[in-house]
Formats: sequence, structure tokens, C-alpha cells
Amino acid sequence: MKIFYTDTYRVDLPDGHRFPMEKYRLVRQELIERSVLDEQDLFQAEIPPRDTLLLAHTARYVDAVCSGTLSKNEVRKIGFPWSQSLVIRSLASVGGTVCAAEEALENGVSGCLAGGTHHAFADSGEGYCVFNDIAVAVTYLFKKEAIRRAAIIDLDVHQGNGNSSILGDREDVFIFSMHGEKNYPFQKVPSTIDIGLDDNTGDEEYLRLLSETLPKVLDFQPDIVFYQAGVDPLKEDLLGRLALSKEGLAQRDRIVISECKKRSIPISLSLGGGYAKPIHLTVKSHVETYKVVKEVF
Repeated sequence: MKIFYTDTYRVDLPDGHRFPMEKYRLVRQELIERSVLDEQDLFQAEIPPRDTLLLAHTARYVDAVCSGTLSKNEVRKIGFPWSQSLVIRSLASVGGTVCAAEEALENGVSGCLAGGTHHAFADSGEGYCVFNDIAVAVTYLFKKEAIRRAAIIDLDVHQGNGNSSILGDREDVFIFSMHGEKNYPFQKVPSTIDIGLDDNTGDEEYLRLLSETLPKVLDFQPDIVFYQAGVDPLKEDLLGRLALSKEGLAQRDRIVISECKKRSIPISLSLGGGYAKPIHLTVKSHVETYKVVKEVF
């Protein structure tokens, strides 16, 4: 199994910044320490060429990000101060998901230990998302004629407004988002199926809704599933407002991954969000996702 990582591309954020940039390094480290993955399973993400980004983003926006000429308002919406290291790391996140998608088509499953940046629009970023890795990967596979249909299963606690903005008009893409209804983003962009959850929704209701809805997604007969496996539905997450236990999150992953395996649908995972304190709760939850991958595959 090949899994792609980006944490060697460091981004130094200001003291007190609430985005847990260190989680990416910690997740890879714990995956190895707990023998969930071996060093030989892990590959550094490639930097994609500009033309690949232009499959999902406007030339003006790509060039403004890469040259550091975004407006102050555009930088504020993204939530990170601009730096050359942020550009490289954001590019690598896209490259990792593109590589994972190709690997999943080849061998059934893969993942990127980053990505899931589902708030990035074609011409702007927001919510800690610079480029939209899943939208780029989906359009890349279509351009290569590697797939005829794709599905996105987005179980991050925040609705994937960028995914739906870029891909929502395509009849060959099915987007399912299950998220906190009252949480960010406050202006949702409709997906194929959206399930907005009440604050403090727990394991039982969450897993029931997931189990009822997932067959509708997979009956679309996608050639690949992109699974945004954010762990911010965890009860302890600072930005989540839901109440899933770590066991509930693991069962969520098991339902999605097992059903894709059962139907022989390749699955490509992106890490998505996670903002618990202490950070080890987020790290362990991301690691549990890959434990489930290993169990199922």
C-alpha cells in the first residue's frame, strides 16, 4: 500500500495560531511507531505542474498564490499568512492526492496524509484551504480518461463548499457531505446529498444516517471514491460541535471503507480536519483511520 505525505514541507505559523500544522508530522510518526505503516509504504508527495492546478482553479488565482500577490482580504480568508513555504506545502498537498488517486485506481486503496482542502474555490481560498486537492484530482482523472464517474464522500465536520462549487454541476460526479449544520461555512454550496447535523449529534444518530445514505452514493457506480476522512466530528474537537466518540469515528471509517472494498470501488483518502486539544486525540483518530484501512484491505 502506497501512502503519500507532505510534512517535510514545513510551514511556520505565528505563535498562537490555532491550526495544528504539526499534526501531519505527528500522524506519520505515529503510524510508523505503532506499525500501522512501514517506512516502505510512505512516499513524499510530488509537486504538480501549473497545468494540473488549472484543471480546477483559475490562472489568476494560481499565479497570485504562487507569486505572493494575493490581496490582504484573500489572505485573510485563507487564514494563513502567505509565505513561499505555504505555497510549496499547498502544492504538495494537491500532488499527494493526485498520486493517491492514481495509486487507488491501480491497487484499490491509497491515501494522502494531508489534503481534504474542500473550502478552496476555483478563484479563491478560505478556511485554511489554499488549493482544492480533491477537485484537482477528480478533474485530472477525467482529463486522462481514467474514470467515467467519481464520488466524494466528505465526512469532515465542515461542509465541502469548495468541492460543490467546482464540481457540483457535473453529472459525472456525486458529492455527499455530512456535516454540522450550524458550523462553518455559514453559506453552504449544495452537494448532491447534504446532511446537516444538529450540534452534539452522537454516534448512534450519525452512524444510522451514514449507513442509510451510503448505498445511494455507491449505487451511482463511481469508478473511484474520494474519502475526506476529517476527524473533527470528535467530541473533543474545538471546532467540531458534534459528539462522536473515538470508537464512533472508527466505525464511521469502517462502514465507508468496507463498503467500497465490498463493491470493488477504489478509494483514495484525504486527511481532512482535526482540531482537538490535546493534539494527540486528533493524531490518534487519524491513525485509527489507517488502522481500519489495514484491517479491511
